[in-house]
Amino acid sequence: MSAVAERIAFPIRYAGEKLFTLGKAVLDCAFQPIVEVTTGATFGYETLLRGHDQLGFNSPLDLIDRMAETGQLSALEQMMSGRALAKFASIEGYQSSTLFINLDFRLISEGEALLDVLLKHLRVHGIPPSSLCFELSERFDNTSVPEFAELIAKMRRSGFKIAIDDFGVGRGEFKLLCDFPVDYLKIDRHFIAALGDAPRKQHLVKNIVNIAHTLGIRVIAEGVETEAEFLACREFGVDMVQGWYIARPSVNVNDQRASFPHLRDDHSKARGSSGSLDELLIRKQIENLPFVYENDSIEKVFEMFRMNPEHSYFPVLNVNNEPRGIIQETQLKEFIYHPFGRDLLKNRDYLRPVSFFVKNAPIISLDSDTEDLVSAFANMDGCHCVLLTENMRYAGAISAASLIRILNEKQLKTALDQNPLTGLPGNLAIVNFLRSACADADKVRYLCYCDFDNFKPFNDRYGFHAGDHAITLFAALMRRYFFHDNEFIGHVGGDDFFVGLKDMTDEEMLHPLGRLLDDFSSEVLTLYSEQERRDGYILGHGRDGIEAKIALMRCSIGVLELPEGVVISDIDRISAEIAHVKALAKQSSSGLHVSRFGNLIEAAA
Repeated sequence: MSAVAERIAFPIRYAGEKLFTLGKAVLDCAFQPIVEVTTGATFGYETLLRGHDQLGFNSPLDLIDRMAETGQLSALEQMMSGRALAKFASIEGYQSSTLFINLDFRLISEGEALLDVLLKHLRVHGIPPSSLCFELSERFDNTSVPEFAELIAKMRRSGFKIAIDDFGVGRGEFKLLCDFPVDYLKIDRHFIAALGDAPRKQHLVKNIVNIAHTLGIRVIAEGVETEAEFLACREFGVDMVQGWYIARPSVNVNDQRASFPHLRDDHSKARGSSGSLDELLIRKQIENLPFVYENDSIEKVFEMFRMNPEHSYFPVLNVNNEPRGIIQETQLKEFIYHPFGRDLLKNRDYLRPVSFFVKNAPIISLDSDTEDLVSAFANMDGCHCVLLTENMRYAGAISAASLIRILNEKQLKTALDQNPLTGLPGNLAIVNFLRSACADADKVRYLCYCDFDNFKPFNDRYGFHAGDHAITLFAALMRRYFFHDNEFIGHVGGDDFFVGLKDMTDEEMLHPLGRLLDDFSSEVLTLYSEQERRDGYILGHGRDGIEAKIALMRCSIGVLELPEGVVISDIDRISAEIAHVKALAKQSSSGLHVSRFGNLIEAAA
């Protein structure tokens, strides 16, 4: 602000009850896009107050506080909400978008009156209530206001969405998550700044995301200012982002874009095409139930139950095709069987949208595992189904019967995947372990690849029965040393094995691997002749076909360490380092070599 403007604006700050009148001429709302991290599509916009500087205030919060002191906050809220809705309605495709509006905690006591005014504005512009999301700032304890619970209930009945703003730096956020229906959780900028380089922040963000997703809540990262922060948010499962890296707030509607193609995660499609075993089984059992929108009429729901008598519930979606819950036939029976009940529901004076009858249902992503499905059913009383999403949009439902089929088929496929020679889990189980381990950054993880050296010459000389003996011997030794919950063993095939270890020190990892190599080297000697054991070699043919002295068989183990805090969403990213560490292990005199992910300057074990 210039010196002249500051001198003019200074007395305006103290205009008292006329401040609102002055604000009518200069206050405006800016929109900042909220973008989906996987598709780059604009999901919605947060409306932000602008023009405060022309009234002599350093920030919007200063102006809002002054309005509250002079009893003009409610009038300001109504005016700015009306302007925001009018501007929102002028954006192309607004019908499938969401407008995020901040609700000041000082207005909660008169919130129901504000909702009535907003509903009138919405009807004027033809905007459904589900296109509006109220942000509740956690810088204040909203739940301490006596009228808060009833206000939230009315918001939900009216079809509005609810977000927790500034999550992690305020008060009562977990109380809100526990006791109230929340659609979105906005992680405060404090946890996003330099996220990729801060392990403690990574732990917190990852666990916040996991908790939110378990509750069917979508996560938005606020204040994303760099590409590194954006990529870290994507890596840790954040659903949406907003911040200067995406776009700065603008009062000009023409600045708003429907999508940001350069943010699209093309790798996610490639990963999704293969998918984990759990995801493939879940996709196979998805039930594509008919659904209704929360602003549909009850008459439409009656007709759907009449046309689909085999169904006792339908999923309910909002205008963004996000699931909100289900509507059950039993909820309507009291009206159906009550005298004039059905006519009452259709009466204009008593009119109730579908949102009034929505019952909560667990909502999880399609890429979740079967344990998440089981947990969702177990943790919600009277649960009829789990609603599934893909890129946050409704993708189908899984009933209890479908869940049983998924679990049975998984058990069968797991059994079929076992190696017939060793009985160890096969490649499906190994890949599933890798996916889980790469995503679990709470602990250090060791991916150990075991491969016999000089196995082929031994197999050629003594026959496949002796080769099978060596393979079963190694499998038995693996079972001897690795049997705890944080240890996994698998058989890739032939003379290739895998050991996965979690949450242990380097010493705790190295000791059993060293014992495994020593015992195998000792016991495999018994498979050779006495003369070959004395010589320390056999005569065989190398890859060039020329007879040569070939060392006796041993096993080499290449270990790739994934440090605590490192999340890898695509396991193909580690394939080059796995090949590298296996080669170094074969060159090592001990047969054991350890690499840390992302660091090819290795330290021999």
